[in-house]
Amino acid sequence: MKTRRTVVTGAIAASMAIAAVAWGHPVGAGDAPASGGGQTISVMIAASGPAETAAVEAAVAGWEAESGNSVDLIPAEDINLQLGQALAGGDPPDVFYVNADKFQEYASGGSLAAVGDQLTDPDDFYPALSSVFTYEDELYCAPKDFSTLALVINTDMWEEAGLTDADIPTTWEQLADVAATLTTDDHVGLASGATRDRVGAFFVSGGGYFVSEDQSEVTADTPENLATLEYIQGMLEAGSYNFTENMDMGWGGEAFGRGVTAMTIEGNWIRGAMTNDFPDINYMVAELPEGPGGKGSMAFTQCWGVAAASDQQEVGVDFVNFMTAAEQQVALANAFGVMPSRASAADAFLADNPDFAPFLAAAEYARGQVSLPAFTAVLTEFDQQLLAMSNGDADPADILADLQANGEDALGG
Repeated sequence: MKTRRTVVTGAIAASMAIAAVAWGHPVGAGDAPASGGGQTISVMIAASGPAETAAVEAAVAGWEAESGNSVDLIPAEDINLQLGQALAGGDPPDVFYVNADKFQEYASGGSLAAVGDQLTDPDDFYPALSSVFTYEDELYCAPKDFSTLALVINTDMWEEAGLTDADIPTTWEQLADVAATLTTDDHVGLASGATRDRVGAFFVSGGGYFVSEDQSEVTADTPENLATLEYIQGMLEAGSYNFTENMDMGWGGEAFGRGVTAMTIEGNWIRGAMTNDFPDINYMVAELPEGPGGKGSMAFTQCWGVAAASDQQEVGVDFVNFMTAAEQQVALANAFGVMPSRASAADAFLADNPDFAPFLAAAEYARGQVSLPAFTAVLTEFDQQLLAMSNGDADPADILADLQANGEDALGG
């Protein structure tokens, strides 16, 4: 049952692996290089680290060789700031990463070209991801990759508590029971951040969420969400669940790696953190347990956007199609720990990353982040109230009433 995860993410290895795929990328329907060649586009990325930058550079080299065009690659230190300034100045890069929380601002403001109908097989992108980048019923940009949440379990603590594979929780009731069983004087059973990005997964499995599917309506103050918060409050009061902010831990991975929690709710990025920072921790990953509304998780994604102001849109779309081809996505995902946004890439990706199966399974039921303008501040306030609830200073019903009112104000603005 003990499993130790290892992954090679070195920049040199990533470059070699992706260059091999990129240079051999087959040109198929919808993938034909932009005619003529000899053109240059600027591309801004927000790299998660050296491995991602190296991976993108290698893939870019493959596209340049195939298309005859060239790329001026701009790795941004703060993409929201740098891209925002470029858009405001009227001189944006031709292609760029778009964070989910900025998408609607850029789409509604006319900064993004709606290129969904020019993408190769857009229906192949997971619906939970495409919905994030759809504005007024139109897909604007291609989801480039994604991550989800799952339950991460310390197998040594699990066995010490007398638990077996048969005890892996599949329901909320079982999760609460197992968290209580795992709680000792030395560690809590379950810990996560007090954030909308962790509690949001419970909202989904509880049958609710912050907003409606099309994000046209705030749906915070509902019986389903109230039951969810009361469930979380019950575990907090029982002492079997805690927020990492109360534990002086930066995030769930740190609390898990330092052994102060037996379980955490985190994304597939946990593998890199455990390999690099806590290599001696043995662990397993399971899908998040079902709630009254079924299975639930959160999907975190970015898209490849094409600037509305670009005079190189055809070349930009060709570049995006190359970078989001299934085999290219597998190579990129293997390099820096994300998952391909195309369903057709799932089997090849899982062949290389079988331990990611619980994370990838969540693609079928995860909800994307809220991408409404001004909603970031609303959810930041919600995060603060979650922490207050954990300390007995906020009531679930009041939290949801405030979230509803603040959300409606933001939506109306």
